Amino acid sequence: MIVGQFCDSYPPTLDGVARVTFSYCSTLSKMGHAAYYIAPKNPKAPEYPDLNTIFSPGFKMPTEQWHVGLPALGIKYRKALDDIPFDIVHAQSPFIAGSEALRIAKKLNVPLVSTFHSKYYDDFLQRTHSKHLSKVLLKKTVIDFYEKCDAVWAVNDGTAEVLRSYGFGGKITVMENGTNIEPVDNKMLARMQKRAGIKDGVPTFVFVGRHNKQKNIESALEACAVLKRRGVKFRFVTAGDGPDFEKLVKQARDLGLRNEVKFLGHIDDRAEIMALYSLGDLLVFPSLYDSAPMVLREAASVGTPGLVIDGSCSAENFRDGNNALIAPDDNPETIANKIVEWLPDLEKIGSRAKETIPVSWDEIMKKVVREYEALIEEKQGRIREISA
Repeated sequence: MIVGQFCDSYPPTLDGVARVTFSYCSTLSKMGHAAYYIAPKNPKAPEYPDLNTIFSPGFKMPTEQWHVGLPALGIKYRKALDDIPFDIVHAQSPFIAGSEALRIAKKLNVPLVSTFHSKYYDDFLQRTHSKHLSKVLLKKTVIDFYEKCDAVWAVNDGTAEVLRSYGFGGKITVMENGTNIEPVDNKMLARMQKRAGIKDGVPTFVFVGRHNKQKNIESALEACAVLKRRGVKFRFVTAGDGPDFEKLVKQARDLGLRNEVKFLGHIDDRAEIMALYSLGDLLVFPSLYDSAPMVLREAASVGTPGLVIDGSCSAENFRDGNNALIAPDDNPETIANKIVEWLPDLEKIGSRAKETIPVSWDEIMKKVVREYEALIEEKQGRIREISA
């Protein structure tokens, strides 16, 4: 099977959708399929010898890690892409990547699958500050695209409900993300412990991801201030960059957390990220925006439980006090209370998280391949009917 995976981001971008797309491609290739990662060119992109890639021209977004694709300007890119006889194409984004996937699907008359990952209305609202314009953009750029797909997937039930609330009335298949168990290098652990200022015997809380308002890191920092006032010893370490990075650094200083909080900035070395997860006693992730964050599964794979907010999509399939901490809301006092309540039991909760949360990408891809094959057969059947 020849599969095209279209995405608007590519490593080293610290982005969950890019990591999902990478895992799709690498796992499908390992299974014997020809999988291509198609994305905007990033000059800092690492080379993966076993990964088939096709890069379009692009430019870097100001204050962001992303490169915006300009596929119409890429003559070599278009030729390389148009020469591949894809059996199916999969868009991991409804925007430029989605448009290119739709173009290829129509050209070759093959199925188009797209996965809904994010709360795009929130993104539009943050940038336009207009509910009306955000709804128009949502309809024109998101819903209209998904209605043209042969199959629409969501990463969990909560995310599927978000898409339905946007006005999509078609069938939605839930296809969860996977997580592989990865070894953690002891030398990297020692280096990360020194870099992050982590001390033995002091509880360490971590956050990994983009530093923007949507991740609600402000509440995590304010919860840290509450813990400090209560006399709780801790270290809070964040990895990632984003438009609100400097604001968050200033907030930590203003809260008097200069000695408790460490901002590591962007990290593109996978081994470093895994080491940070391993050194953490708890991944604090109070986002109300994210759908099915990869970071929660990655941290669980090394025995570090996550703290999430009740009612968020992130909290789906987690159990409070069993394999995660679920705060009733994102109030800093509430988050601090939850941490204090379960602090002595984090190691046990982390062990259960490791046992119950990670599902290998091999297992996920078996389901994906079955869905792909069914869609290809259905499409070919319709073509045969038309031809007859």
